Order: sequence, then C-alpha cells, then structure tokens
Amino acid sequence: MIEVTVRVYGSLNDFLPAHRRHVTWPHVVEAHPSVKDLIESLGVPHPEIDLILVNGMSVPFDYAVRSADRIVVFPQFMVFDVRTLSRVRPPALEMIRFVADVHLGKLARHLRLIGLDTDYRADADDAALAELAHREGRILLTRDQALLKRRTVAHGYFIRETHPHRQLVEVLRRFGPLDLRPFSRCLRCNGVLRDVRKSAVDSTLLPRTRQHYHDFQACSGCGRVYWKGSHWKRLKHAIDAAQEEAERRAI
Repeated sequence: MIEVTVRVYGSLNDFLPAHRRHVTWPHVVEAHPSVKDLIESLGVPHPEIDLILVNGMSVPFDYAVRSADRIVVFPQFMVFDVRTLSRVRPPALEMIRFVADVHLGKLARHLRLIGLDTDYRADADDAALAELAHREGRILLTRDQALLKRRTVAHGYFIRETHPHRQLVEVLRRFGPLDLRPFSRCLRCNGVLRDVRKSAVDSTLLPRTRQHYHDFQACSGCGRVYWKGSHWKRLKHAIDAAQEEAERRAI
C-alpha cells in the first residue's frame, strides 16, 4: 500500500462526496495503480479530465502512481489553452457530433431540433454506445458514470442537469460555440432535411395541412415530412431561449 495526496478542481468535484470537494486529501491505494484507475476509482470519469499534474508535471493516464505523489486533476479549461501541456487530452474531433444514451431521448430530440448531428437508439446497451462513439468519432452524452469510464470512450460528457431544456443549455455551454442550423434534421431519425415540392408530398398530407401550407421539407433518411405548422413558433422560441441562456455564462 502507498499513500498519495489528491486534489480535484472545477466541475470534476461534482463526482466526489461532499467531504472531498475543493480540498487536498491523503489517499491510500494498492501499490502502483495507473493514475487513470486511481482517479476513476474516486468516481471521476476519464473523458471529463483535461489535465493531470503529478508533482507539478503533466502525466498520461498510464502513469504508474508512486508513494508520496501529489496528484492534481483538472477539467476542461475554458480560458487557458493547455493542448501543449496536457498528456491526457485526446486529439480534437474534426466535427462535433453526439451520441446520447438511452436515458437522454428528450435531449437527443432537442439537439436534433437545433441541427446538431445526434445519434440516439433507445434499445442500445452500454457496449454498443461506447463502440459507436469510438467508431464514428462522436461525443458520448450520458448520466451514467460507469459508461463514461469504459476505455473505448475518448470523448464524453456527464450531463449534470435533469430537465431537457436545461440539459440543452448545458451542452451548448460545454461545447459552444457551435454551428447551429435549426430545423435541418429529422427529429425521428437524425436524417438531413431537404426542401421538397408540395406536389411530391401532397398525397401524404391531411386536408387542412394541404389547404393552409405550401412549403415542405422531407427527411433524406426516413422520408418524414415537415412544415411550419402551429407548433413552429413555440419551438423557435424554445431554441432562441436556450441559445440566449447558453451565452449568459456564470461569472
């Protein structure tokens, strides 16, 4: 057994019990675990970590912890660029795309509504979600800490909020600024929407819709048809409200 000291900063404290938040504490572990295993045993998933300092030096996840090490763990930096210092940050993704776990169906719908590529499969298990995120280079959104700790997950984020609107604001704050294109994706299957002539979808429309609306979009994936119905203004207001809240970062 060896003894080290640990300090966790910022939002990573969300994963710790109250008595360990925002303090340095002595910690006893079995001889020479990796620093990743040590930190995750405390409850902090590795995709949430941006920088680990041991005795003042940046170390990778596979660093073997030694007796008397002083371990300091940081979340993503919002002000300072630590790319040249961090040895745990994975390569940046070429584009921001998400996969939401089975408990975040409403958040997935909200993300699609604002035009963000978001995979969601209600019947997917943890292994399938982790593999999909890894294979397609997607950011895994979840409220399951154990899922984020899977080794195949390089890019992931633990959703703190429980209400779908606040979850959307949280994602916009965490990953913004993002290129948002509202009403450009299918809420059902995530496919891209294309403008179509009314004549091409006329046979699928109800009489009142056929009478009062003339501009339509269809999903390139499942074929579902969309138009600016009575609900459109409400959805547009919800989108605008989320963007405004996300821009008002806490001081």
